[in-house]
Amino acid sequence: DGPVIQAAATRALAKGTNFDAIITMLKEQAIPQISCPIALFTYYNPILKRGVEKFMSTIEDVGVHGLVVPDVPLEETEILRNEAAKHNIELVLLTTPTTPTERMKDIVKASEGFLYLVSSIGVTGARSSVSSRVQSLLKEIKEATTKPVAVGFGISKPEHVKQVAGWGADGVII
Repeated sequence: DGPVIQAAATRALAKGTNFDAIITMLKEQAIPQISCPIALFTYYNPILKRGVEKFMSTIEDVGVHGLVVPDVPLEETEILRNEAAKHNIELVLLTTPTTPTERMKDIVKASEGFLYLVSSIGVTGARSSVSSRVQSLLKEIKEATTKPVAVGFGISKPEHVKQVAGWGADGVII
């Protein structure tokens, strides 16, 4: 993670934010007021700590639709995918500018709900521009799937959103 997410995590932890607090906030405030599906973004350690089945059951009970776990490679998603399916949770996978084409196609096939396209190499954080490589990646992905594609990493300005939308992105992750 880049400095913005690191600082946000530090502030959140200092104020007592934890999994249970997030679940309560989702249940009481976010999900009743939001009409679009909610996807959680987390690393695998919190899932393991709680237990995969219990984690999936908890997020299903509050109405979460999707889950993004960026530190689990495709080859190691079977347990997550099976538990997610039991709890009606879509496991969203990521592809990057350095992902080989055949692997990207495997990721696209396995991803549920939508595909997360990482727009740049390196850590998260604001960028001055979006690489034009994203345009060709979107085209390549769209040829391989009808699933929506959301672009993330470095999307920090309204111009970035307009640019990737113009290139065919179905959504952005900020």
